[in-house]
Amino acid sequence: RREKALHELDHDPAGFEWIDCHDADASTLSWMRKSKDGSEIVLVVLNLTPVPRLEHRVGAPRGGFWKEILNSDAAEYGGSGVGNLGGVQAQDLGAHGRPQSLKIALPPLGALYFKSEAPSPE
Repeated sequence: RREKALHELDHDPAGFEWIDCHDADASTLSWMRKSKDGSEIVLVVLNLTPVPRLEHRVGAPRGGFWKEILNSDAAEYGGSGVGNLGGVQAQDLGAHGRPQSLKIALPPLGALYFKSEAPSPE
């Protein structure tokens, strides 16, 4: 309930956007969910294989810090603990048609959720 991007536009196509749904070789999927006002974005990345992808690159729509808000492979869920130590900084290197990208440790048979909030106007 806390994450507006995961529910505000549930019934509106504007709330969902694929990042990469064509990575059949590595069996990964990634997409974004967006809040109604566009200030919050949750980026979801899945690894559908038992092989960790320790330097997986995924496109991101903006820079800044992306907080890892869910890691299905976290030790507290009985997983192996492969993750990103709380989040990653976006790099100014485009990927998947996006201007920025995240270089992440993608756990085996895991799902990662990263959250970005638009910087507040000063």
